[in-house]
Amino acid sequence: MSFADKIKKFGQADFVPDGWYWLLSSQDVKVRQAKPATFLNYDFVVYRGEDGKAHILDAYCPHMGAHLCDGKVEGNSIRCPFHFWKFDVNGVCENIPALKEVAKVEKLGSYKCTEKYGLIWLWYGQEESDVAVPVVPELEGLRLQSSLGKPFTKECHPNVMMINAIDAHHFRSVHNLIVDLEMEPKVLNASCIQFSNTTPMPQKNWFLRWATRFYSKALTYELTYWWGHNGSVMVGPDFLHFYIIFALRPNSHGKAEGQTILVTKHRKGVRGFIFNKIVLYLTKLVGNYFAKGDTQIFSRIQYRFKTPIKADRAILHFIDHYEKLMQIGFAKKEKEFKSCYPSEQMTL
Repeated sequence: MSFADKIKKFGQADFVPDGWYWLLSSQDVKVRQAKPATFLNYDFVVYRGEDGKAHILDAYCPHMGAHLCDGKVEGNSIRCPFHFWKFDVNGVCENIPALKEVAKVEKLGSYKCTEKYGLIWLWYGQEESDVAVPVVPELEGLRLQSSLGKPFTKECHPNVMMINAIDAHHFRSVHNLIVDLEMEPKVLNASCIQFSNTTPMPQKNWFLRWATRFYSKALTYELTYWWGHNGSVMVGPDFLHFYIIFALRPNSHGKAEGQTILVTKHRKGVRGFIFNKIVLYLTKLVGNYFAKGDTQIFSRIQYRFKTPIKADRAILHFIDHYEKLMQIGFAKKEKEFKSCYPSEQMTL
């Protein structure tokens, strides 16, 4: 049996672990606006009420199946575009214009969501969970400034993209990196694992010896993963770290749909604002450099990890961690299909 045959969850399209998944850009959903959204095979309507908060409901009206994204936002509720049935943030039907009183109607599914880094995030898992959208551990508790790169799609499973960042083996072959990174794993909790480089800067020439003065310990390169599909990268000298978050989600074909998030800590005043703009721009260049060499590979890869070697140690730790993740997904909602007509039998 090959190593690939032992894997039950990693890289498998039918396994989607619980966690936060990015859905839309916050700026795409204005106040009193509704937009369609899709995650896996689920269709949603995402709308922003007059209170400025985003809400996520099942997409289709239980009356005749009209998509609610074409409807009208009223207060913090939304009306179907077809017959003007009105649903609140919990998916409960509040009003049917053709009836004097609202009869019992199938409740729409409502889903936990939040906003961070300029994105609307969907929680896929137990509704009672209070897990927050991930943040780079070094920036925990700090006020942040962020910007978004362009969304992208890669022809591979999100897991393949995630392990690419800890694949020390490929940094030499694809990116011509002169440092042999040694990634040390550390499990932070059941859904989060971190990898930190322990290799000091090499002393092969005068430039590298000069650059060593900017690193008190090993060359800074740290990866933190949540649920196997969201990951942050921390790089840079001791006096200025750059942070990139890769938010990934699988589509219905098991491919990776991603959004790059550039992050830095908030700095006060006009100078701080300008400095942060420069830092985020440089962060974007760092991300583009590492992504460039892999794009063509991802476009054709048929991933099957058959023969792991010693250089794949970090990847094996990641896979072991991923294999322990849970998949509960959306709670099964019992749907009651009841006629809104007063009598038990429909009269034609």
